[in-house]
Amino acid sequence: MTRMAINESVERISRGTAEIINSEGLRAKLLSSQKNKKPLRVKAGFDPTAPDIHLGHTVLLRKLRQFQDLGHQVFFLIGDFTAQIGDPTGKDQMRPQLDRQKVDQNAKTYKEQVFKILDPKRTEIVFNSAWLDKLSAQEVLSLVAHSTVAQMLARSDFKKRYENKQPITLVEFLYPLLQGYDSVQIKADVELGGTDQKFNLLVGRELQRIWGARPQIVMTLPLIEGTDGVQKMSKSFGNHIAIQDTPREMFGKIMSIPDKLLDGYYRYISGLAASEVEPILQGIRDGKLHPREVKANLAERIVALYHSEKDGQHARQEFDQIFKSKGLPEDIEVVCLPQKKMDIVSVLAAAKLVASKGEGRRLIEQGGVRVNNEKVSDAAMELDLGEPVLIQCGKRKFVRVQHG
Repeated sequence: MTRMAINESVERISRGTAEIINSEGLRAKLLSSQKNKKPLRVKAGFDPTAPDIHLGHTVLLRKLRQFQDLGHQVFFLIGDFTAQIGDPTGKDQMRPQLDRQKVDQNAKTYKEQVFKILDPKRTEIVFNSAWLDKLSAQEVLSLVAHSTVAQMLARSDFKKRYENKQPITLVEFLYPLLQGYDSVQIKADVELGGTDQKFNLLVGRELQRIWGARPQIVMTLPLIEGTDGVQKMSKSFGNHIAIQDTPREMFGKIMSIPDKLLDGYYRYISGLAASEVEPILQGIRDGKLHPREVKANLAERIVALYHSEKDGQHARQEFDQIFKSKGLPEDIEVVCLPQKKMDIVSVLAAAKLVASKGEGRRLIEQGGVRVNNEKVSDAAMELDLGEPVLIQCGKRKFVRVQHG
């Protein structure tokens, strides 16, 4: 590989990243890899706290695939041990600890999903329980001796909780140290993570230094907002788009995202080259392309990526049937209620679209309820069920409600 080729590799790998610590170190590692004919060891960790890999995860997976296409080895680390603690990043309280059986079930689905993007030949799936389960009390003491309470409280989420007098357990302090120890065990040259993972990734660099190894390059990538357009995509926020969603669900969820997210979605999850993305985004800015059509093109492409082109086309046709023609799919559920006139909150609860009226009111406040394709803003709105009413609840639930 020539120096020019190294420059091209650095440029390609760097494109779309939020931060690289440090870029010169990355160049040096690539040069060393080429000289010694030894692939870089590139790591990314995923805690299987839920069974779904979603489009937010694919930002990291696509960057991992770029490393693979350049000949490097990827370590897809499943944090089956750390998932039992729960990453405290961005949380204002301790996450409920998962039992090992649930974690193992979730981990199995991860193994089945990652190869929709990663190259199996250049992927090694590893579980951090392989070494963390074996740590002795003495080794745990040695590990925690390399961090102070002051360092942990410098972390923004811990600092906020401490100032608000919210409890922080010692187990949570262990999390970044255990994640960092993963890098020591894997001998990672590069570790990828979202921008919210920077603290944890830097701990990995420091622990490698302490263990006498060359510190890994830290590469952070942007977080993708979920369908609500506010919080990062996460199953816990109920705003995620899983790569195992049905074509209809996937298409409908993407069509529900705010227009402001199109830039990030096209850049980071569409799988299109930058040269293809820029004209599309410029077309939106110039008013030459309508955001709805651009969004439909994206939705069809995403469905095709994780299902098939035929599924993408069918999902688009079905969506247009519902929202353009205002027709109803053949399998839509019909709910008959005894009262002819009811307020919208009572209808949501009676049709079992929400668990409680309180949840229904919150969903309306968040803009998550539509009646005959019109967003509901008044929780006291009264519906006349003498004629069938189409209700959309959340991002993908459609029910026809009528008196009967």
